[in-house]
Amino acid sequence: MQSPSGKPSTLIKPTLDTCFHIDYTWWETSDEDLRTYLLSHLPPEEREALTQKAEIEVFDHIDPETAEVFQVDEIGLAIQNAARQPDFINPHTSLVDSIFRVFLSNHNTPLTPRELAERIGRQASVILKTLSGGRIYKGIRTTDL
Repeated sequence: MQSPSGKPSTLIKPTLDTCFHIDYTWWETSDEDLRTYLLSHLPPEEREALTQKAEIEVFDHIDPETAEVFQVDEIGLAIQNAARQPDFINPHTSLVDSIFRVFLSNHNTPLTPRELAERIGRQASVILKTLSGGRIYKGIRTTDL
């Protein structure tokens, strides 16, 4: 979309087909702590064990579905393990946390509100309304920015 000046508009209204992802650069300027938030997505016993560690180790991890090798720290590995549990995303998890968990479990592959709705069992229109409002929740933004 172009503005009257001929320049591309920066105010593109997201739709049900707009892709979203976690923008980790948002966390760098946020008052929130990413590590603390990531730990909140783990089962209590794993959370406790990781909060006691002064240094977090980094490992090579092989994605079981794609065989892609990438580096992941202990928190990331714990999240990948937690994501395999059937109750990682459940009806009692808040909408924003559910969406964030989907992106954690899929290595932050961008998804549309329609795709997110299929994965978390919520309405796509509610997801769109939440993510396209004036507030950015937990760094979840469109990929167009």
